Amino acid sequence: MLSFWEKQSFQSYDVIIIGSGIVGLSTACSIKERFPLKTVLVLERGIFPTGASTKNAGFACYGSAAEILADVNQLGWDRAMEVVELRVSGLRKLRNRLGDEAIDYQEFGGGEILFKEDNFPLDSLDELNQNLYQFFGKLVFIEDPKKPKELQFQTESIQSYLSNAVEGQIDTGKMMKSLLLFAQQLGVTILTGCEVENFELVGEQWYLNIRNSIIQFNCSDLILCTNAFTGKLAPNLDIKPGRGQVLITQPIDNLSFKGIFHFNEGYYYFRNVGSRVLFGGGRNLDIEGETTTDFELNNKIQGQLEHYLKTLILPKGTNFQIDHRWAGIMAFGSEKVPILSDLGNGLRLGCRMNGMGVAMGTEIGERLANML
Repeated sequence: MLSFWEKQSFQSYDVIIIGSGIVGLSTACSIKERFPLKTVLVLERGIFPTGASTKNAGFACYGSAAEILADVNQLGWDRAMEVVELRVSGLRKLRNRLGDEAIDYQEFGGGEILFKEDNFPLDSLDELNQNLYQFFGKLVFIEDPKKPKELQFQTESIQSYLSNAVEGQIDTGKMMKSLLLFAQQLGVTILTGCEVENFELVGEQWYLNIRNSIIQFNCSDLILCTNAFTGKLAPNLDIKPGRGQVLITQPIDNLSFKGIFHFNEGYYYFRNVGSRVLFGGGRNLDIEGETTTDFELNNKIQGQLEHYLKTLILPKGTNFQIDHRWAGIMAFGSEKVPILSDLGNGLRLGCRMNGMGVAMGTEIGERLANML
């Protein structure tokens, strides 16, 4: 039973956002910055953001060369560069909003390992760099076949290596805590443990029912920022979940690299976290099995990650221990372009980040706010 005070002060808002991940909180912040008098509520089904916002690898990246060229093959140069621009703009706005110190942004650079069987078109690098120059004002991808040996990778299967000096890394936990605090300081109300079961339009108001609760919230503007879980609330969208497997080692003595690294078209990615190695990916080993919203570990993929640690990433004979393993849920579709839609009657959505929520989330949030 609700009190008179609860009905008066806690149920009605100008804007309700479902999902407290990077996109949801960024949207809330942008709305309050642009419309400070609007009341904004963010509802989150879990204690922490449910998808990947607090579970990602902390890559402040724009995509590996092989990944971007795969996008070009699918989308063409113009649309592929529009996606890159979203990432560049989003990361810049995230850093400007929270500050590099708050998110522990480090720009060590990194690179991409190319194997002999990849058949990577090295003759495409000039055109790729020319198209990226508009964003960075410098050459982004530079072939550097000697670098893997300098970094003490095991080089038997490596054909070449592409250095990338423009990418960085963040501390995912610090970033999300800072974003939560920033939103709260703007006056955003955030409620966790509130899973929206369904919603309906009555007149000009949206009414939201919370699972296992008598509480019903209402608003004039409703925004879905639930990424891989959006299909449960708005079916018939081109969205498929993609589970990302991750592990992190205990500290390793004399770790030989700093930065973020990719291989196999971005399906594998690793970085240093201090003197630890964080390593994730392998979804391509079991695409069907990893098209799920279940937060479970895939033993086959976890085994492959350990295999690459032993045979590629760390020098032969390096002793290491796995400290922790986890999984996050991303959203993908037939195109690697985010969905940003106005569905009418004050209902809008921003989702399908294609594993690039850290990069694109702030920009998508601002665009959703601009649609009000």
